[in-house]
Amino acid sequence: MSDEEGGGSLYVLSAVLLTPTQFPTLLGDDFPEACGLLGVAPAAEGYGLVLGQDEAGARWTVVVDDVSLVAAAIASWDCGMEYDLSPDERTVVLSLAGWPLELTVSTPGIPAPHDPERGADGTGRVPLAPPSAETWGPVQRRLGADQIAREWADWRERVAEDGGAAAAAHPGLARALREALEYTRQPPPPGRVRSAFAGEGVRTFRADGPGWSMVARTGDAAFVLLDEEPGGVLAVPREAADGLPGLSGLLEALDRVAVRPV
Repeated sequence: MSDEEGGGSLYVLSAVLLTPTQFPTLLGDDFPEACGLLGVAPAAEGYGLVLGQDEAGARWTVVVDDVSLVAAAIASWDCGMEYDLSPDERTVVLSLAGWPLELTVSTPGIPAPHDPERGADGTGRVPLAPPSAETWGPVQRRLGADQIAREWADWRERVAEDGGAAAAAHPGLARALREALEYTRQPPPPGRVRSAFAGEGVRTFRADGPGWSMVARTGDAAFVLLDEEPGGVLAVPREAADGLPGLSGLLEALDRVAVRPV
């Protein structure tokens, strides 16, 4: 990928989508928050983030508005196929120094990945870097929810069947469920509630809010992670209580406001 503005080339290492239905959750609880961290407007169509190195080995993140091209590249790579991701210069929205995500790969034959000098991208900001996930907080909580969604069967077995009853009185859990229910009455920012295909007649739900994340599957279970409970996973009670709907009713209501991949 050529860099007309800088007069060099970008060696593409990876790419991710930044859309209302799919974005790196370590960047925020919703799509607008993730966009704000990168300094771009939350356009409805979203963006693709192309991560690579220049000829000196410096890390760069190129934001492009050709979402279909980036999605095609990611799908090909996931299938083990080669794909030359070279977005047209006219699709480049912004070039930012650094990477917002952790990458363990590098370009052969050029210096090891390193950040360019501050201000190299013309923004005056420090280069992008992955948020620290070592101390429990919003980033670690969202990453934990991501892991549960990926490894649902394992987590489903690890959490005791009576965990919901034990967690029912937790004030943080009750707060999270009330806020999730409020999303069904007052639509939240794009990306706060997402729904994805998880099998025949089954969908995975993801909802995030200030201090909490919820992962659920239709006809199965739901789990909540809280900033105030480091490493803890609370099972959502199935039965209605304290003015809150039962789990199935909550998921049905969330499904009506969730964004879905096209």
